[in-house]
Amino acid sequence: MRTFGVRLALASVLLLSGCLYGFAGGGLPSHIRTVAVLPFDNETPASTLQSELHERLSREFESRLGVRSAGESSANAIVRGRILRYEADIPAAYSADPGRANTAQRRLEIVVDVEIIDQTTGRPLWSRSGLRAEANYDERNEENGREQAVERIVNDVIAGAQSQW
Repeated sequence: MRTFGVRLALASVLLLSGCLYGFAGGGLPSHIRTVAVLPFDNETPASTLQSELHERLSREFESRLGVRSAGESSANAIVRGRILRYEADIPAAYSADPGRANTAQRRLEIVVDVEIIDQTTGRPLWSRSGLRAEANYDERNEENGREQAVERIVNDVIAGAQSQW
């Protein structure tokens, strides 16, 4: 009976270590240890959007997926895309109360195409065309809406990368 308990404990340790190893990299294949997040082509008039999205994606890939940043030529995978649309100041809600400082809500929309490519195989690990994020913000506070929409896009890309396990 004692040997059965030892075998069971050993099997549990091996199984647990295998599960932990299998999920390393946050759902990316185990050989993906480095990622190059390329600045997205920006087809919109929002000039700072490209750098905001690039910085946020780079930071979140490292912290949430456990991969290191690398140059495009040496990375195991690359993240690339295009910013297709940026629309701000879309009326969303109004207040009839003239005593309120913010009398209106505005909506902002960002649309991107994005793909994560495994450079070892040349095949896409994940891609999404027309990925759209919206955010409502108080009148005259577009920066807040843009920050929320960028966060939603980054979350969707990270979720897409994690879904590959």
